[in-house]
Amino acid sequence: MIKDFPIEDRPRERLIQHGAASLSNQELLAILLRTGTKSKSALQLANKLLAQFDGLLWLKEAALEEIMGIKGIGKVKAVQIAAAIELGRRIGNLTYNDRYIIRSPEDGANYVMNDMRFLTQEHFVCLYLNTKNQVLHRQTIFIGSLNASIVHPREVFKEAFRRSAASIICFHNHPSGDPTPSREDIEVTNRLVECGKMMGIEILDHLIIGDNKYVSMKEKGFIR
Repeated sequence: MIKDFPIEDRPRERLIQHGAASLSNQELLAILLRTGTKSKSALQLANKLLAQFDGLLWLKEAALEEIMGIKGIGKVKAVQIAAAIELGRRIGNLTYNDRYIIRSPEDGANYVMNDMRFLTQEHFVCLYLNTKNQVLHRQTIFIGSLNASIVHPREVFKEAFRRSAASIICFHNHPSGDPTPSREDIEVTNRLVECGKMMGIEILDHLIIGDNKYVSMKEKGFIR
C-alpha cells in the first residue's frame, strides 16, 4: 500500500516537494485515484489502468464504461479520471487568441470589476501581460489597508519574472465604493513605477476600483 512507502516516496508528497512534472504517469494517476483496493495499492491500480489502455494515448479516448471495466475502479474514480483528461485536453487547446487583451483602462476595469467591487477589504491585485497586452496571469498580492511599506515591489515583480511578463497593471478596491485616490495610493503607484523602470517591466496603470466605477492613475497623470 502507498501508506507503507516512505513519506518522501509517496506520490502526493513528492508532488508537493518537487512539483507535478517530477512524477510519472502512474504516480499522477495514483493521486487521482486516491485509494486502491484490498489487494492493490493506488499505484498498482494506476499501472493496471495504463497497461489496459497502452498508456495515455488510448486512455484519453476511453469511455467511462471502459475505465470502470477495470476491477477496483468504480464510477467515482472513473469520473475523476475523465474530468482530469478533459481539463488537460482543454488546456492543450488554449491559444494566445483566447487570452483577454487590455487596450485601455476601461478594458482593465471590466476584467476585474465584478470580482472586486463588492469586496469588504482592500485587495491589491496585479495582471501580468505579454508584449501584446494579453493577460498571462492574475495574482492577489495583498489583502488589507494599502500603504507603501506593505505593498512591497518584491512581491509584485517576483510573479512578473516567473511569468516572463512584459508589463503589469495593478488594481486595488476601495470598499467605500469611492475610487478617489488617497495619498497612500499615489505613493504606492510612484514606488512601483520607479521599480518597474529599473527592472525593465513597465507598470502600465494602477486602477482603483469603486462601486461600478474606477479611477485610472495613468489617466490622472500619476504614471508617465
